[in-house]
Formats: sequence, structure tokens, C-alpha cells
Amino acid sequence: MIEGVVLKELVTNCDERGFFREIIRVTDGFFAEGFGQWSHSLMHPGTAKAWHVHQRQTDWWYVGSGRLKVALYDTRPDSPTHGQLMDLFMGDDCEPIVLTIPPGVAHGCRAVSPEAHLFYITSHTYDGSDEGRIPHDDPEIGYDWTAEPEIT
Repeated sequence: MIEGVVLKELVTNCDERGFFREIIRVTDGFFAEGFGQWSHSLMHPGTAKAWHVHQRQTDWWYVGSGRLKVALYDTRPDSPTHGQLMDLFMGDDCEPIVLTIPPGVAHGCRAVSPEAHLFYITSHTYDGSDEGRIPHDDPEIGYDWTAEPEIT
């Protein structure tokens, strides 16, 4: 696990009408940075968005529908997990979670379902000066966004 990345397991209450799932409360310990903006991104199959990195902003991700393969890479030189890469799946057929992405952790995702809906809150409103980009095929990170699942 990358230092500062938090996964909040969500509780789902189901009955014959459907379900109710609470996502984030202002009192959640991982939400101390507070609310800046709430956004919704629709991604079509195979769409990859990577790599983004912020120096000030924290992101909180929730996949409401569909499925994403999410990858994170720690760019922070003083972090105990500097240079570490992790990936996970979020959305349908996965345990429901909220993912906290701290500043300095590069992040991206790829839609692995017919479409995927990513809802995310950021600690600040959009600020182009904090929108860092790293090429999707950066050799230092070495992550292959086009890789198919391994045959086992």
C-alpha cells in the first residue's frame, strides 16, 4: 500500500427496493482536507486516463457504475513508499470503496466495462497550476495501460 492512500470500505443496505450506500461523511478521518469540488466522469470501454498528479490537491474516488482498473504511483521523494506502484479494481463486482489519493501520488484509470462512471471529490476547486501530467507510457513508472488480463 502506498503511504497516505486510504481505502474506505463502504456499507451497503439492501432490501427489495434496491440499496442505500453512504459514501463520505465530513467527519471521516481521511476527509480532513475538506471539500473543494465534486465531479463526474463517464468513460467508454478501453478509455485510459493517465497519469495525473497534484502537489496540493487530495482526490477521493468512487465508482458508481461500471468497472475501472486504477493505478497509483508514488512520486514523493521523501515518502517511505517512493517509487512504489499499486493497482486495484473499483466498481461493479468489487467491494465498494472510496479511494483517497494524496498529493504527490500519480494516478490514472482505465475503463474495463462497457462504460464506467467515476465520481470524485477534490480538496480544492480546479487549478490548472496544480494539474501535473506524466506520459501514460513513462518508462520510470513502467505501467502498461493496454495489458490484457493474464491467462491462468
